[in-house]
Amino acid sequence: MSVESEVAHTGGTQHEHHWETSWAPLVLVAGIFMLVPIGFSGYFVYENQMMTIIGAGLGVPLILAGVAKWVQEGMSHENLVVGVSIVGLPIFIVSEIFIFLGLFASYWMMRLSAGNNWPPEGTPDINTTIPLIMTVILVSSSLTMHVAEVKLDNKDNGGFNKWLIISILLGTLFLGCTVYEYQHLIHEGFVPETNAYSSAFYSITGFHASHVFIGLATFVAVLIPALKGKTNHAFVVCASVYWHFVDVVWFFVVSQIYFW
Repeated sequence: MSVESEVAHTGGTQHEHHWETSWAPLVLVAGIFMLVPIGFSGYFVYENQMMTIIGAGLGVPLILAGVAKWVQEGMSHENLVVGVSIVGLPIFIVSEIFIFLGLFASYWMMRLSAGNNWPPEGTPDINTTIPLIMTVILVSSSLTMHVAEVKLDNKDNGGFNKWLIISILLGTLFLGCTVYEYQHLIHEGFVPETNAYSSAFYSITGFHASHVFIGLATFVAVLIPALKGKTNHAFVVCASVYWHFVDVVWFFVVSQIYFW
């Protein structure tokens, strides 16, 4: 990030204006574009393996680089306007809620119109034990993240790093369970295009998993400077609130997709 300052004189009063530049937002948007329209479309719409590999192969590193750079800048530079992130995060979460509501509304319409003929033909017996285990893992990660925040508030940087690492490991384990479940279902022939339920199942659980992935990327971006003794309380709070939001959404995913 480069910062330039210019002084403007208005009515005898000096006003210092700061100009900031960062490549992080552009790279992040480019990564999302490569992963979602190209990678996902290549797999789900065009069934083109090369298109999927290119989209995911370029998109994931770009997203990680963009998130890491953005958080690193927040850790190493003083905020020009204090409290903006705390105000902006709820607005962002509300927008995310509406996206999830759109997915759930589509599922509810299919589910209610199907009546007793649900799940549709071709749906295997989906084990509900795994999502319950995943629920315990994700709730535990929220608890450990809360402990990490308490440690940071108490100026215990070592304790903060330890509990943040535990949260990252639990979140990674959650994603590992998602991959394991997907592999098992795909092996049984249950793929996104099998029927209406499979489309909703992979769309909603996959969209949630992508949020877990972004949350983990944010945690890692917070951890790297924290290991060097640099922390930004506002960033930690935002990352924690986002993680708790992902945790709450999972309860809706489990109750609707697996048990209804």
